[in-house]
Amino acid sequence: MNRVAVFVDAGYFFASGSQMLTGARTSRGRLHLSVPGVVAALKAYAQEISGLPLLRIYWYDGTDSGPSAQHSELAFHDDVKVRLGRVNRYGEQKGVDSLLVTDMLTLTRARGMATAVLMTGDEDVQIAVQQAQENGVRVHLLGIAPSRTNQSDRLLQEADATHEWGRETLGRFLTELSDERLEVEVPESATDDEVIGAVVDRVIGELDPSERRSLRAMFAGGEWRVPREHDRQLVLTLAEYLEPVEEEHKHRLRDLFKRGV
Repeated sequence: MNRVAVFVDAGYFFASGSQMLTGARTSRGRLHLSVPGVVAALKAYAQEISGLPLLRIYWYDGTDSGPSAQHSELAFHDDVKVRLGRVNRYGEQKGVDSLLVTDMLTLTRARGMATAVLMTGDEDVQIAVQQAQENGVRVHLLGIAPSRTNQSDRLLQEADATHEWGRETLGRFLTELSDERLEVEVPESATDDEVIGAVVDRVIGELDPSERRSLRAMFAGGEWRVPREHDRQLVLTLAEYLEPVEEEHKHRLRDLFKRGV
């Protein structure tokens, strides 16, 4: 089938992306990913370098507690398939590479793609690259600059072509969260609950439709935690209007946010 498929190792994407943008590997709670932005960029890039229509984008990640809001948002997006391995107690991903290898080999044997765009740095997927090539599939390795420092040499040598995304491209959809607090209209005589409610309304008002949908699905599925990027913004903003912020305030804040979403 004359299609191009994209395979993204999210662990590599976030680790190398944050290193390039901030100068250090940054926790995901400090990063914001525009899902529509990264999906559009991957689709456009894959079609440009291959000259073929997109089959789909495969997004591989690990989790220690089920899909996150970001995973849900990606999974709801057209042309994206989310595959989840697990994260052990040491923060190491397990089973992610094997999922990627299995999907590449399955599509290769089924002649489901003519070209593969692969974003990873792990040498363990080299076997999938080799077998795909033996079956006539061209493999483009996409890295994050400087890829010679974050992708396996053997993987770079094995690929049919190598490409890099630099700061200008990555910065369109991956950014570091600032400590900026949102401005909230709070009357001087407002009670603690009224302040909390105003903060929650303001933060929810900043969500785009895609984020709302994924959060709604996540909370409806029984997830009790507010994603770190939203939790951080809620607490930092509340601290501007309520002092001190007690644990009971945080519990109320998070509960109202989930109900509001």
